[in-house]
Amino acid sequence: MKMKKLGRTGLDVSALCLGCMTYGIPERGPHPWTLPEDESRPLIHQALDLGINFFDTANYYSDGTSEEIVGRALKDYGDRDSLVVATKCYFPLKDQPNAGGLSRKAIFSAIDASLKRLGMDHVDLFQIHRWDYDTPIEVTLEALHDVVKAGKARYLGASSMYAWQFSKALYTADLHGWTRFATMQNHVNLLHREEEREMLPLCRDQGISVLPWSPLARGRLTRDPDSTTARQDSDAVGKGLYDAAAAADEAIIAKVAEIAKARGVPRAQVALAWVAAKPEVAAPIVGASKGGHLTDAVAALDLVLTPEETQGLEALYTPHPIVGFA
Repeated sequence: MKMKKLGRTGLDVSALCLGCMTYGIPERGPHPWTLPEDESRPLIHQALDLGINFFDTANYYSDGTSEEIVGRALKDYGDRDSLVVATKCYFPLKDQPNAGGLSRKAIFSAIDASLKRLGMDHVDLFQIHRWDYDTPIEVTLEALHDVVKAGKARYLGASSMYAWQFSKALYTADLHGWTRFATMQNHVNLLHREEEREMLPLCRDQGISVLPWSPLARGRLTRDPDSTTARQDSDAVGKGLYDAAAAADEAIIAKVAEIAKARGVPRAQVALAWVAAKPEVAAPIVGASKGGHLTDAVAALDLVLTPEETQGLEALYTPHPIVGFA
């Protein structure tokens, strides 16, 4: 497994991060397509066997049951000292006041609850899942800094937001001497490249590692546009991300298929190789509901697209609506 440094943290992480939204009790939370524990554990075990040491989950995934499943599996199969475990806070798990957001109260409640579910005394990367428009960024950053100083998290990360918001957060943290964000987990793939305009250059300038979510566009880059899966049919979030530009994206999907056929590899490897080659990217976050998803992802790290192939994929892109911030 290829290893990379995570921004300026000094941490060594696998060049792939296992996204654990796939693992959780299907009847809990907003994702009915998730895998229960008995089906999740073999995939987490396989990821470890393949050399993946970076695991990303969130308190929101399957109403917290993703954290529970991942925590138990990593305890049974992994060496905690070598692992990099990431989770997130922001979205509420309960329909009541102060259950979500990025207030000091919400952040401290979230980290304590996540650690309990994970069965760990700290996480390596604690991320804000979205920007909180109702809480001053100074309040959020000071609370996150105190989480780090309390030993409950080693480093901090952020997820999808506007570049001006991320820049403001970095500047404010530096101004007060608080722990700054080390990573940006955002929406980057061949069907959604809007982050190339401002966010990726900002991250490159500031030494921030990018952890792209949905690098395969929720599977749309791996199959023909007229084919579907049970997950895609029930995935309301995915429909919101990609349906509006589906017609424009068909040419890109076809180009991925053309290159994959010429190379004799699955389409997933072509799409993931494009993301992984970006200089700002440390580790694309890959989901896996089948063992083949993991082996394809690892193989993609050795696939180097030619300049002509890259140009052919990128030339077909048209500006898209910015999605994934809500």
